[in-house]
Amino acid sequence: MANFGNDLLTLSDQSQPAALCRDCHSWLPAPTPVCPTCKSARLLKHTELATLSMAHLDCDAFFAALEKRDDPSLADKPLIIGGGKRGVVSTCCYIARTYGIRSAMPMFKALQACPHAVVMKPNGEKIREASRAIRAEMEALTPLVQPLSSDEAFMDLSGTEKLHGTPPALTLAKLASRIEENVGITVSIGLSHNKFLAKLASDFDKPRGFFIIGKAETKSFLAKQPISLIWGVGKSFGAKLARDGYHTIGDLQATDIKKLADQYGEHGLRLARLARGEDHRPVNPSRETKSLSSETTFQSDIRAYKELEDILWQLSEKVSARMKEKGFTGRVITLKLKTSGFRSLTRRKTLEYPTNLARVAFDTGRSLLREVIPGDVSREAYRLIGIGFSEIEVAGETGQSYLFMDDLTRLSAREHAVDSLREKFGDSAIGTGRNLRQKK
Repeated sequence: MANFGNDLLTLSDQSQPAALCRDCHSWLPAPTPVCPTCKSARLLKHTELATLSMAHLDCDAFFAALEKRDDPSLADKPLIIGGGKRGVVSTCCYIARTYGIRSAMPMFKALQACPHAVVMKPNGEKIREASRAIRAEMEALTPLVQPLSSDEAFMDLSGTEKLHGTPPALTLAKLASRIEENVGITVSIGLSHNKFLAKLASDFDKPRGFFIIGKAETKSFLAKQPISLIWGVGKSFGAKLARDGYHTIGDLQATDIKKLADQYGEHGLRLARLARGEDHRPVNPSRETKSLSSETTFQSDIRAYKELEDILWQLSEKVSARMKEKGFTGRVITLKLKTSGFRSLTRRKTLEYPTNLARVAFDTGRSLLREVIPGDVSREAYRLIGIGFSEIEVAGETGQSYLFMDDLTRLSAREHAVDSLREKFGDSAIGTGRNLRQKK
């Protein structure tokens, strides 16, 4: 094994290019076509290789990779993870992506593109188990880990060189190898000097990638990239920017900041900062959950208000159970609907007090649903409905401020009694008339 103390001193001199073998983890004094130790061509070559410490880790086709890991017969097949013909693609393997399939695509379109694809539903327990294992591997390297979802996270490895005896780049290469060996899936890593660039980098060399964006090259690297790579620039905003003459990030760099602010307000200032690669946000390991929701896509479109109301009750119970399990309360209730034409509608209401009660979520959601559908039957057909809590906080004194009200005290006691019965005897032990109608 190399003497990492000496290597670190040598590699800190940015005038001397260096390389790192991602397979045998050997430091190389200068870039070469292949590693002289293990003959691997998977080499990292960058003049700032030993000095960058902000990373973003992203699992490759996470849900699909877990299924392929556990079933070798799926290895050479296009695999889609999603919710049936009426649902959407949650994720898909890289073979399926060659057919044009992508996340959030309607399932029927995905199956039109690849009729012979294997379709499976997400395995929640398998996903949670793998996610916990990967997070434990990251937290063993640095306390500054900020998960963004079950399959991606930021890591700040500043100051870990002395702890691990290696620069962050080598620490991350070893991490990727351990995850591959212990969890059985591959990950891609982006390494840079801030969060925006690290996340951007992790998408450039997928799958099983490791991409670096250094400080010295930041502006020149970004200049040639499409504006759509900037967070928050979606299809509609991107089209507006194009109409205004902005096509690449370089176009934004060449524009006066005041002009961008005049054109787009706060968004313009944000565009100007990110176009120059400026992002001062720290990695926040205690990032709070902002919302919890539950939604379902129907097997056939629904127009009847009563039928949507019954489904809304089931979803309210489901999301309420998750809120109680996590010890959360929320002050905002949001209703989500999606039409048969894939148009999304959202309605929200702020409550006088934070709560996690299913009945409160349902009553609020039902009133919002009635605003959308004033009669018994809607003019539009709906393919999806959802209900959620946001402005979440940990239940405590503020979360219990409503308990002096007798009706809510009784409601809370009743729900918790039902929860206890279900925990003891199963979810089907007790239900409501709505539950029974849905079962029929």
